[in-house]
Amino acid sequence: MHENQTFLQKYRIFVTGLALKAGINTREMNKIIGRIGLGFIGLMFVSLALFPSCRKEGETVARIKVVDTAGDPFPNAMVRLYPSPTIDEHGAIIIDDTSFTEVDGYAVFDFSDSYNLGQAGVFVLDIEVRSGDTLYGEGIIKIEQEETSEETVIIQ
Repeated sequence: MHENQTFLQKYRIFVTGLALKAGINTREMNKIIGRIGLGFIGLMFVSLALFPSCRKEGETVARIKVVDTAGDPFPNAMVRLYPSPTIDEHGAIIIDDTSFTEVDGYAVFDFSDSYNLGQAGVFVLDIEVRSGDTLYGEGIIKIEQEETSEETVIIQ
């Protein structure tokens, strides 16, 4: 074999030699190699469709725990997450979400649909908690991408 031959040329010479030793003529061998090549290409397309290589994004969740002044969980409190207005003009406010705490004192917000892979961060939002006309609490939460961010607010 010559040194300046490509890999495919060397492979073809090797396979042709095997075919001749096995008693298969080169025309039949070319058909077999063509079918194997088409099968391999088809298998690659199927594997790309079934097993995408893109990383799946994780959930982006905010959990707000509301407690009373004794530190006990506070159920049925209204929790609102919203952005602080800035001096600079901005587009429409996208996030202004409200939920109620469960028996364990947690209100859960799922922002997975608001996050895109490759995004540097998600949100810093104000927290407003109310129960009735007299009890109130507030805080701030930084929501990180693909993580569960937690903050505790005392209602009084």
